[in-house]
Amino acid sequence: GIASVVAGHPLDTVKTRLQAGQGYGNTLKCVLTVYRNESVAGFFKGMSFPLASIGIYSSVVFGVYSNTLRFLSQLRHGDPVAAPSLSDMTVASLVAGVISVGIGTPVELVKIRLQMQTQPYTKESVKLKSTVPGSPVYRGPIHCFRTILQKEGIAGVYRGNVAMLLRDVPGYYAYFIPYAMFCDWITPDGSISPNPSSIWVAGGVAGAVSWAVCTPMDVVKSRLQADGVYLNQYKGTLDCMLQSYQNEGIKVFFRGLMVNTVRGFPSSAAMFLGYELSLKAMKRCQTETNP
Repeated sequence: GIASVVAGHPLDTVKTRLQAGQGYGNTLKCVLTVYRNESVAGFFKGMSFPLASIGIYSSVVFGVYSNTLRFLSQLRHGDPVAAPSLSDMTVASLVAGVISVGIGTPVELVKIRLQMQTQPYTKESVKLKSTVPGSPVYRGPIHCFRTILQKEGIAGVYRGNVAMLLRDVPGYYAYFIPYAMFCDWITPDGSISPNPSSIWVAGGVAGAVSWAVCTPMDVVKSRLQADGVYLNQYKGTLDCMLQSYQNEGIKVFFRGLMVNTVRGFPSSAAMFLGYELSLKAMKRCQTETNP
């Protein structure tokens, strides 16, 4: 999980600014604007909280997925390590997507609020709070989380959870299944498990596919969670979708598509490679300890 955050966060910042910000234009212009105004550090805004919590989040997501597969294999075949069917992987992916929202929503909210608190808003288009746009609202992730909790309550901490659910359920389906299928396809015949290069490629492809699928709802989630730094513009998921469509047309739901897809490859490649190599290392340690 940590490897995934480090590999993907700079482009994640660009993606969030494109989806929820104003005045950034295309991807290249956004990158240049962030660098010119905030230097390299601007690309790493909001990274500390995901970095600190990603271990728990990834453990839950991958743990739920793999243990659901084991349970279904035991239930259907009487053997928890039997090769899972496509329907088993589908159910496990959907369950992992639902469970991930409970942990992931507050993490995403804090990350996006920190990424967006230097975003300039035009006074003509929104009703601003007392905070001056472009000036920091939060001193850091803990202050951000505490401020949201105090001002908006538990509902505020889980702002955007419906949009995230609609993003992650199909997103994890398009994440785990392509990984398993592509990994199986490129693993040489006779090999018990895929080699690191196969894992890296399969993980990268799965990440690119998954982010391409869930970008429309990712736009909605980003806008909902960014809303509240300086203004309150959206009443909920449907209202956000309607306002975005009415103001910017259908193309708004594909903002950040290229960045998401490009970012998804190294981020997910690092995630799956770290996951598989960690499992192998721990199994090897157990074998050496308990021969």
